[in-house]
Amino acid sequence: MEYGTIEHEIHIDATPEVVYEVITKPEHIAHWWGFDASFPAVPGDGRMTRRRRDGRGSVVVPVLVVEADAPRRFVFRWVQPEGQPATPQNSFLVTFELVPADGGTLLRLTEAGFREIGWEAAQLEAYYRDHSAGWDEHLPSLAAYAAGLVRA
Repeated sequence: MEYGTIEHEIHIDATPEVVYEVITKPEHIAHWWGFDASFPAVPGDGRMTRRRRDGRGSVVVPVLVVEADAPRRFVFRWVQPEGQPATPQNSFLVTFELVPADGGTLLRLTEAGFREIGWEAAQLEAYYRDHSAGWDEHLPSLAAYAAGLVRA
């Protein structure tokens, strides 16, 4: 396996406008992703925080919003080393593309940059698998949450 880019597509029974709000607004992100988000829906710095899985403290993840083109694209960098600005050599690039489809939205997610960081093979594979499993879990939650907003 290449471990270069994670790609997912999911259909969501909500308009691109609703889906864009769900992926960019802190009050929605907490519901489907489990992060307390503090970042603008415009280019700039922010962060996300959540409890550690082992229950000991919190994880703070810096976020750099790269592109915010409502309701079509939302792009950010994350997971750079603490205290360092996000660059293509030290962070992952997450892109949400939203396309109207079948009365809802086709969401295309890519997360790239795994090989660019220069990790040893075992660390690269571990991060790739962890992030891929995370998106497998969280994207269906995003779809259900967004569809629920429309039905409410």
